[in-house]
Amino acid sequence: MTERHLNFWDFIDYVQRNSGMLLGYLYAHILMVLIGVGLAFIVGVPLGALCTRNRIWERLILTVTNILQVVPSLAMLVLLLLIMGLGSSTVTVGLFLYSLNPIVRNTFVGLKQVNPSYVEAGRGVGMSRLQILFQIRFPLALTYMMTGLRISAVIAIGVATIAPLIGGNGLGREIYAGINNGNSLRIFAGAIPAALLAIVADLVLGTIQRKLKFEGRRSKSNLPPPKAQG
Repeated sequence: MTERHLNFWDFIDYVQRNSGMLLGYLYAHILMVLIGVGLAFIVGVPLGALCTRNRIWERLILTVTNILQVVPSLAMLVLLLLIMGLGSSTVTVGLFLYSLNPIVRNTFVGLKQVNPSYVEAGRGVGMSRLQILFQIRFPLALTYMMTGLRISAVIAIGVATIAPLIGGNGLGREIYAGINNGNSLRIFAGAIPAALLAIVADLVLGTIQRKLKFEGRRSKSNLPPPKAQG
């Protein structure tokens, strides 16, 4: 018990003495994830919408994003390294590619589950295709889209820890420095913030998702009433 107590305070002392460096790593880690996942969301949502157009686009886009998803993260980053060279920008592109599948797939599923009667009612009141997409289908699919974003963010935070292997920045630098030096304090100083960051991201996005689900139910009353079936 005493050894654990001392190790805990050694860890706190190390974090306090190196807080500036660790905060810098944390900032770089968050920045890579935000840019990579943000770009994946910007690109993935339109791709998910395109999947609903016809079966050809659906199979093509989902097949490509599935392949990107199953490629091991280290192999993906090494391949990008050969093309782009060392640096955090290479890691960011890797996070972008790795985050596409959950966002595209969940956007596609969300748009497909929208009740067709709402779409038909929108057409009946003279809405254009884009109005139906942005005022009816996207709002009703938001919770699914948030699920994709939530999954992508958690995955990206984990994948970003191997960034130092290809010259990237982030909390992984502290983890690999600890491994190379046999220093468990440095390993924990990098791994614990990364784990906490993933947990916080999941909780925050989960809260937003639940709020959007609640708002989505309320907004249905503002949509054109669905046509009766039969």
